[in-house]
Amino acid sequence: MRAADLLKHAATRLAAGRLDGPRREARLLLALALDCDASDLLDGAGRAITVGDASRFEALVTRRLRYEPYSRIAGRREFWSLEFALSPDTLDPRPDSETLIESALTIIPDRAAPLRILDLGTGSGALLLALLSELPSAWGVGIDIALDAARTARRNAAALGLSARAHFIAGDWGAALRWQADVILANPPYIRTQELDHLAPEVTLYDPRRALDGGSDGLQAYRGIAAVCHESLRPGGCLVLEIGAGRARDVQAIMVKAGFGLVTSRCDLGGIERCLVFSSWQTAN
Repeated sequence: MRAADLLKHAATRLAAGRLDGPRREARLLLALALDCDASDLLDGAGRAITVGDASRFEALVTRRLRYEPYSRIAGRREFWSLEFALSPDTLDPRPDSETLIESALTIIPDRAAPLRILDLGTGSGALLLALLSELPSAWGVGIDIALDAARTARRNAAALGLSARAHFIAGDWGAALRWQADVILANPPYIRTQELDHLAPEVTLYDPRRALDGGSDGLQAYRGIAAVCHESLRPGGCLVLEIGAGRARDVQAIMVKAGFGLVTSRCDLGGIERCLVFSSWQTAN
């Protein structure tokens, strides 16, 4: 049994399942089954495959045909060129969310400053840890309502060598905040409840619903953020928020009402306005 034969058969099945990039998907899954790099299969498609390898590969292909994302199958996701472990209670971080890191780094004048960072709804810890990787003197706290998410983020911090500067707690945002931050990050749930079942099955079946459901208008979490951040953002600090497509005006209205001013906005790679940065009225430009 050759790798090339397995790859061809799996790609045909994945294509029939209407999955994008079936040949690439098949190669990634076989590499996972063989515990090798996917690039090794480009030149090694003729390698012999054992019965055990083939069985493991078949199990992975079956999971993918059920629309389980590759990142969930592998248990990890690359974000900001760092690797993060995932768990059922963590959102799978998307490349669009890297826009928040880019925005924060753009407005921080001194990357060597001992900044205090707060990450609301931290999940895997991707936002906080990615930003800390660029700010050598900063430290931060990530908060998530799910205990399993906080534990996963803690493990990611250890794997990245950032445990000394990153702390994670499980709890409600408002109840957990007792200090002021220089930078507050949040990728809150912003999908309207009635739209959740119309998302791609990779999202609806495998991302935690609480990380997606923004209430009937998709803005519930922003109201909560506005309430707690009023006391938790130090004068001159910045609040960096991810937003859904076409929701910039709505989110800005909520934040303005709470006493924040828009500093800047940023689009993702698809040209969609994805990030808004706020500060208090007295410090907004």
